[in-house]
Amino acid sequence: MTTRTTIGASEAECILPEGLSVRVRVPGSSANLGPGFDCLGLALSVYDEVAVTVTDGGITVVVTGEAADQVPLDERHLVARAVVRGFEAAGVAVAGFHLECVNAIPHSRGLGSSAAAVVGGLAAASGLVAADGRRPALDDVQLVQLSSEFEGHPDNAAASVLGSAVVTWSHGQDAFFARRLDLHPSIVATSFVPQVESSTEATRGLLPDAVPRADAVFNVSRAALGVVALTVDPDCLMDATQDKLHQDYRAEALGDTTRLVKALRERGHAATVSGAGPSVLVLGTAPLGAHESELAAELGFAMKPVDVAGGVEVIS
Repeated sequence: MTTRTTIGASEAECILPEGLSVRVRVPGSSANLGPGFDCLGLALSVYDEVAVTVTDGGITVVVTGEAADQVPLDERHLVARAVVRGFEAAGVAVAGFHLECVNAIPHSRGLGSSAAAVVGGLAAASGLVAADGRRPALDDVQLVQLSSEFEGHPDNAAASVLGSAVVTWSHGQDAFFARRLDLHPSIVATSFVPQVESSTEATRGLLPDAVPRADAVFNVSRAALGVVALTVDPDCLMDATQDKLHQDYRAEALGDTTRLVKALRERGHAATVSGAGPSVLVLGTAPLGAHESELAAELGFAMKPVDVAGGVEVIS
């Protein structure tokens, strides 16, 4: 007797039927927000869409949009790997699946593209499980945990799962948690995105293993103030986005980013490096204008207002 090969949970009793499909939309994100290194994140209204259809065998991948010519089109694709992990976590399997990705989140720009890819794949797997109805779908706690395992820290991933702003933490290296903040309604966000890319791994490697106590105390106070600024008092945003833990150490490798952050802050805007860069994020209570757009263009950045987004959602 021949055993049919399946993808997902080993020895799964629940095999999802061929033809079952789901489409999800997942937001990008900005992490750190200045002092909240690896613990503060914000979902942004730049979206990738992921569609998965169960097939009779194998994994096929089609990608359009951002970085479509830079990613593997087989089971090595990050979204495909996340789909498989989602099946494993839910205790189901499939004979195969077809994956379609429509990417709008810029890659390697500090806007959470990798985290969004993982969250999108996990959410698609969960959506298929829910559509089948024989097993419970993955909940938000599981999505935060599973997506954070891919990244090693949950700031971007939790923002894409939960939406709005998030505070995240971990127990050791393998247990991840997050809570969503109710953002103050007057806060608006503006992104500044360059054409050049940056490697998170490379810029993280510039950070020291130890920092002066005074700098650590400074960042603790500013990160705590950041929660206040985001939720109840946006007038604190300038002070609440100051950082001494990571941005200065990355400054030389992110020259134009550093110059743009400095110029914007000198003009009274709460600018920070978005994640590991090279994009820049400004949080405030009023839209920015032509002057800021021209300033950014001189340094090779495109200014784009963005809404604070909700979390990942099944759209069909």
